[in-house]
Amino acid sequence: MNDFKAELASKVRVVNRTLARILSQPSLVGADMRQSLRYALEGPGKRVRSALVLWCCELINGRFNRNAKIAAAAIELVHTYSLIHDDLPAMDNDDYRRGRLTCHKRFDEATAILAGDGLLTLAFEILAKKTNPPDVAIKLISELAEAAGPAGMVAGQMADLKAANNKASRQLLRHIHTNKTAKIFRCAAAMGGICAGADNKQLRSLRKYGLKVGLGFQIADDILDVCGTSEQLGKTSGKDTAQGKATYPAVVGLDNSRKLTGKLAAEAVAALKPFGKKADTLRRLANALLERTK
Repeated sequence: MNDFKAELASKVRVVNRTLARILSQPSLVGADMRQSLRYALEGPGKRVRSALVLWCCELINGRFNRNAKIAAAAIELVHTYSLIHDDLPAMDNDDYRRGRLTCHKRFDEATAILAGDGLLTLAFEILAKKTNPPDVAIKLISELAEAAGPAGMVAGQMADLKAANNKASRQLLRHIHTNKTAKIFRCAAAMGGICAGADNKQLRSLRKYGLKVGLGFQIADDILDVCGTSEQLGKTSGKDTAQGKATYPAVVGLDNSRKLTGKLAAEAVAALKPFGKKADTLRRLANALLERTK
């Protein structure tokens, strides 16, 4: 596991350097927006989704390439936008994220909304302008738009809001988690494969793996909201319960939630069977979800 943590840390450095270069370009980020975007992106995030892009490219191609670095940055831009908007008073109304004041608390609500808008739009701009050849850029843009859009993450957020303080079924819960979280993980895995020139069979395996990992990640997140501290999480603990959110611990209990994360990790690992030993890092990622503390 120490090797895995070191490998993740190395990928985080790659993503952070790529993001820093993007933010430093005046043609991409205007001066008035740079401070809020940097603040949102430079918090100590886990970067698991963006690392997944790089790992999946490496799995197929033996190494990650420039396209994968841009795709990883794009995933992180979209993820960070979603956190900014999720924390707004009209949504989850949280004061802390990644161990710091949320964007609307550090600046103001209007700035936070615009920062989120800017990050989302920038993700597609860099894919369009900085990935090649054009057919790869189109595939990456399509993959990310589908995962983040009104039939993906946005739909999941809407369903999550509507389910608050209402009795949720396991079917509804899976719908929320699949759209809100797992589709972005699936997208990250697929984008890494696309950057590496993966064939359709390989992409199917990567997408299945990403979906299972994403579902497990979200259930682990729900468990931590119940069991973790605000210091561990870098955000206010216990918010899901206080807001009546539909979560696995609330619907099936903590023990069954933990069993589900184990089942999903095993299913994610099984999806990697066609890749043999080359996928060991991705197997460690799936199992690392069981040991999450933040």
